[in-house]
Amino acid sequence: MEKTKIVVRSKIGKKRVLVIPKKIAEITGINEGTKVKISTEGSKIIIEPIIDAVWIALHKEKIAKITLKELEEESLEQQGKYIK
Repeated sequence: MEKTKIVVRSKIGKKRVLVIPKKIAEITGINEGTKVKISTEGSKIIIEPIIDAVWIALHKEKIAKITLKELEEESLEQQGKYIK
């Protein structure tokens, strides 16, 4: 995937609200409800989508298939690791 650099100017609103421009949101896969990680690097603010299974399912190329039965079995196995 080719890295795209876009630079826009924006203004911080009330309560420090920042509206992410549509083009940047589309490139990064950020939509209403997307969880993001916000960090700093010196005086720069970095906003990244939190990539979880749901995000991957919605935005990434599909590379495998799984049946609902297999999904349920995997879910139960993973839950078993946390429930004692």
